[in-house]
Amino acid sequence: MDTIITVDNVKKSFGKGDTKLDVLKGVNLSVTKGEFVSLMGQSGSGKSTLLYLVGGLDMDYEGDIVICGNKLKGLKDKKLSDIRLKEIGFIFQFYNLVQNLNVEDNILLPAAVAGKDMGEYRKKLDEILDIVELTDKRKSMPAQLSGGQQQRVAIARALIGEPSIILADEPTGNLDKESGKKVMEIFSKINKEKGMTILQVTHNEEYTQYGNRIVRLDSGEII
Repeated sequence: MDTIITVDNVKKSFGKGDTKLDVLKGVNLSVTKGEFVSLMGQSGSGKSTLLYLVGGLDMDYEGDIVICGNKLKGLKDKKLSDIRLKEIGFIFQFYNLVQNLNVEDNILLPAAVAGKDMGEYRKKLDEILDIVELTDKRKSMPAQLSGGQQQRVAIARALIGEPSIILADEPTGNLDKESGKKVMEIFSKINKEKGMTILQVTHNEEYTQYGNRIVRLDSGEII
């Protein structure tokens, strides 16, 4: 099976001297294409930090991270931006929607910012709206949506570029149980039907059942 994410002896610290805090202490992780992996651990265990490093959002670390065959360290900004746009879809706890754009324009925003051919992406929009069950909300504004619906818009936005990997940081953290289950069902669907690799951070043991592997962190180390 193809390895799509490799984390090799990664260490990450914040601060210096007496205030130095070692957040990751030599983490090793390998994720194969098509896996759905849940990162679990207590607050402060390093889960979100690891996710952000894998996504190339923070490049200040020791060790190596390889995404889709690309070693992140040493990449020029343009190449790193291309990988983040083409290979990775980000979903956060907070939906980060643009309030003065409707649902479909929020979904298309990453492609528009990147200067892509919008005609191509608009063809994909109907399918993605169907996947996240928001076809009837395509012209709605974020303020007209529930929290669960807004998170589904954020998922659709992450899917529009057909990335190889979805990185989700506590995607159900702000949602009620019913909305959270709906989000996890969508993740399971895109993992099984589209073969997308998913790496999610979650505190919820129940939601790990939608994936196929759990990785537990404790004080910056995988246990």
